[in-house]
Amino acid sequence: MLHHLELWVADLSASTGSLGWLFLRLGFEVEATWPSGISYRHQDFYIVLESGPDVSQGPHQRTAPGLNHVAFHAGSREQVDELAIEAQQHGFTLMFADEHPFGGGAEHYAAYLEDTSGFEVELVAQF
Repeated sequence: MLHHLELWVADLSASTGSLGWLFLRLGFEVEATWPSGISYRHQDFYIVLESGPDVSQGPHQRTAPGLNHVAFHAGSREQVDELAIEAQQHGFTLMFADEHPFGGGAEHYAAYLEDTSGFEVELVAQF
């Protein structure tokens, strides 16, 4: 079981407005804040967004070695669609729009979203 995920971000304010908004929308709650970060908790799991002097500048490169994206269960197909639309009002771009919502294959209903820093999030519908 995953305990926590720490994401270093170049712009904490921008990431809080996009990724932070999404975490809250998915049912996470703000657990703690400090000058260079914020943590969001959902049950026994938490996610940290942190920025500071050790963070390399520039956009996230999902195709570079390291983390490509994070995927979340996001409810029904209707809920995934609703979140995908709302997310675009919070700094996300719908990826693979020409294949949406089956960018992962005919049996995988999901929205693939990228925030302004280049971080990808996948919202997966439960069947």
